[in-house]
Amino acid sequence: MVDVDRRDEIREFLISRRAKISPEQAGIPTYRNLRRVPGLRREEVAHLAGVSTDYYTRLERGSIRGVSDTVLEAVSSALQLDEAERAHLMDLARAANAPSLRAPRRPPQQRVRPGVQRLLDGMTGAVGIVQNGRSEVLAANLLGRALYGPVYGSAAQFNSAAQFNPAARLNPAGQSVPGTPGRLPNQARYLFLDPGAGDFYSDWRAVAATTVAMLRSESGRNPDDRVLNELVGELTTRSALFAALWAGHDVRIHTAGTKRFHHPVAGDLSLQFETLSLPGDEGQTLFTFTAEPGSPSENALAFLASWAASPPETTTTGDPVGGFNAPGLPSPSRPGTPNAGKTPHD
Repeated sequence: MVDVDRRDEIREFLISRRAKISPEQAGIPTYRNLRRVPGLRREEVAHLAGVSTDYYTRLERGSIRGVSDTVLEAVSSALQLDEAERAHLMDLARAANAPSLRAPRRPPQQRVRPGVQRLLDGMTGAVGIVQNGRSEVLAANLLGRALYGPVYGSAAQFNSAAQFNPAARLNPAGQSVPGTPGRLPNQARYLFLDPGAGDFYSDWRAVAATTVAMLRSESGRNPDDRVLNELVGELTTRSALFAALWAGHDVRIHTAGTKRFHHPVAGDLSLQFETLSLPGDEGQTLFTFTAEPGSPSENALAFLASWAASPPETTTTGDPVGGFNAPGLPSPSRPGTPNAGKTPHD
């Protein structure tokens, strides 16, 4: 379990943001003087924020308790923080002013309301999943379970290899089998601990960096979330890349964009995603994925939907890490997969 020191979080975040702003970006003349540190000096940030150097130094050391929002906004402007970074600084300040808990708490299990599940199930032509801030997949429609079948079925999702049963991990629709031991499917755990993730996500490194930035944002919002702290501790210990990205203190708000997949059944897909926070369910976000009309990805997504809806006896699951196969279906000539035989990348 990771016991997050709030003062260190504030200090390291402010130092990392200060290092990213050059004097030229801040409009500060350097007169070609040799600078021993990257980015701005503390006194330069203090000047831009309209506070004394001693005052800003105390802030950067983590003494943020009682600091007004006006001062935090001034510091945010001086450091040229974006929307996600500003929100993160405010979250860190809010946590610093809150009473400290003796130990991180284990949050109650999140459940998706029946109405939300019905909404997902009604989305037959689009991928729909509900995810929380810890990158756990709470619910999905049939096409969502099929698209994220490798995530649902990954051995990385289970507490130990002894709990993993390859033959029982998924049904033909990509659904996790009820009663199978393990945890909620977690995108971050799959990304950093499953060797097949680099092939499933065509832009794996970019997806990994975004996922860590989203977890860092969630850590600022909920620093006492024991499950989140345990996840960060596990990934920091087991993945050098995660540890390096986590140490960067980058944060991000994920709203819309394009994500590319190399799916073991449908082949290559380029899907546009949109996100919608569920106001009635704090911490839950609906993700939808659609394909450009008339594109090869639309054909591949339609093929995947047909495969997911096929009778169980026509499909089987495959190897425990590399995905699953669908014997009996026209895999070699399936739509949208001109590179079906390509070699997996690192």
